[in-house]
Amino acid sequence: MMIKVGCCGWGFYKGGLKAYAQKFPLVECQQTFYRLPMVKTAQRWRDEVPRDFEITVKAWQAITHLPSSPTWRRSGLRLTPDEERNYGWLRPTEKNLEAWQRIKEICDALRAKICVIQTPPNFKCNEENISNMGRFLGSIDRGNLVLAWEPRGDWLENPAKVKKICRELDLVHVVDLMRRLPVSEHPVAYTRLHGLNPREYDYRYRYTEEELRELAKRAKELESSHDEVYVLFNNTEMYQNALELRKILGL
Repeated sequence: MMIKVGCCGWGFYKGGLKAYAQKFPLVECQQTFYRLPMVKTAQRWRDEVPRDFEITVKAWQAITHLPSSPTWRRSGLRLTPDEERNYGWLRPTEKNLEAWQRIKEICDALRAKICVIQTPPNFKCNEENISNMGRFLGSIDRGNLVLAWEPRGDWLENPAKVKKICRELDLVHVVDLMRRLPVSEHPVAYTRLHGLNPREYDYRYRYTEEELRELAKRAKELESSHDEVYVLFNNTEMYQNALELRKILGL
């Protein structure tokens, strides 16, 4: 089977990354979103896990989120007003392009195949953002990386535009598979699961066995039309839910 199940981060797993890698084949590195580690730290993480263990990377918020975002408090950066105007929203600025190079260095150190780019709700579905996104993602050095895009906000109401962008820029459309289907035609499918509370990104959730069986069914349906299906839990009970889903899938 080419369904891969893991979690978004190992920070709360008892025993850390090394212990986590004994139970799962895959993890999405979350630390890289908030604050980039040193390259030697990423290399140490890579050395802690088996060679066939896969690490995907969540892109640094510097390229996607404005410095006014609350998440920037964890960035460790002190910016001048001029610098603040040149980070975020996938704009083709010198600062964003430099930030991408730093992310790619970490991806290379971790031998990552996939980099997840999450855009915030205030990155609106409009022509200016679409143009900037195309110029930025069309100019960066991807190497062999697959780029996976998780759009939030009003993009969720514009699947046709998302599909067009994914096709033109060769992106994987990242969705919560328990809420919607991906619209990209990429051979890779990537789902991030945030729970099923009324508010979509309320992570305080534990999936029931019935919900996990439904998730397994949907993942298998995706497998029939994709080469690889990545299933990443991003809820408070993610470690237990991921183990339960792996058991249901017979992994």
